[in-house]
Amino acid sequence: MIEVSPPDADILAATRHWLTRAVIGLNLCPFAKGVHVKRQIRYAISRAASLEAALTDLESELRRLEAADPDEIDTTLVIFPNTFDDFLDYNDALWFADRLLQQLRLEGTLQIASFHPRYQFDGAGPDDIENYTNRAPYPILHLLREASIERAADAFPDAADIYERNQATMRRLGHAGWRDWMAQRDADEGNEENEENEGNKEAK
Repeated sequence: MIEVSPPDADILAATRHWLTRAVIGLNLCPFAKGVHVKRQIRYAISRAASLEAALTDLESELRRLEAADPDEIDTTLVIFPNTFDDFLDYNDALWFADRLLQQLRLEGTLQIASFHPRYQFDGAGPDDIENYTNRAPYPILHLLREASIERAADAFPDAADIYERNQATMRRLGHAGWRDWMAQRDADEGNEENEENEGNKEAK
């Protein structure tokens, strides 16, 4: 059977739903709401089907973010619907992503965070609810500006406690609560899907 990847609109809708319901709705990242409301998030879909092609797209997005005006693009979600389905392969790819960051001399300027549909923390079981703090509908590399992280940390003095707070949030929800929460839609999701901006395009 040939697996057909979903169209871009469906990928963007699923990613935005996860962002608004999980990341913002559960306050998993208190920094996310501001850039979301200001539409400073770039959603870049990579159709890469190999590690090499994925790294090529990643390099393009790292360079684009570094060169962009932060008021236009503050952060980028690089979405990989066609590769890194296996979490172990994805985890291995993170090493190459970090090495690429070093080769481009962007350490200290940009940072890469990771999300995956089967994300699993070290020492956690595959079904542990705590894993869902980093689970997304598709494999994603989140590109962030170090300067933005520092400003956000200054604005949120308890930023160091985010990890523990998120784990506690997931334990309170449980698997059934998570499913119920994610089954709901936010009122503005439909509007977002109809308001594509120039920044939200497939990675080339």
